[in-house]
Amino acid sequence: MWRKMILPVAALLLTASCQESLEDRAEKEASTYTRKNCPVTLSDNIVLDSMTFDRATHTFGYHYTLTGEMDNESAINAEAMKAKLLEGLKNLTSARIYKEEGYSFRYVYWSEADPTKVRLEALFTEADYRQ
Repeated sequence: MWRKMILPVAALLLTASCQESLEDRAEKEASTYTRKNCPVTLSDNIVLDSMTFDRATHTFGYHYTLTGEMDNESAINAEAMKAKLLEGLKNLTSARIYKEEGYSFRYVYWSEADPTKVRLEALFTEADYRQ
């Protein structure tokens, strides 16, 4: 009888010890997505360059480049873009597990003409997307 009990318990412990943490999973997903998909053109004037994960702050980072007519200050309505990003995040089912754990999401839009210039930056925390 003990042998029959030991095998399932050992299998359960082995399985539990092999599972990766949520931080490991997030880091791996961000790295894999970037490696397999980036850069990816999302529209005529927006390119997703990379997706990152900051383990210390539990923050996913989405790094974009604005090109063409979007790459100027007058073309960006920051408040409207932030509202659209937040609405998209609220509806993003693929991030459900991370939102349930209170992770943050940061969006940074860089200028193609001046790669050191940030055109728009938005950080959304649990307080933002749970409203």
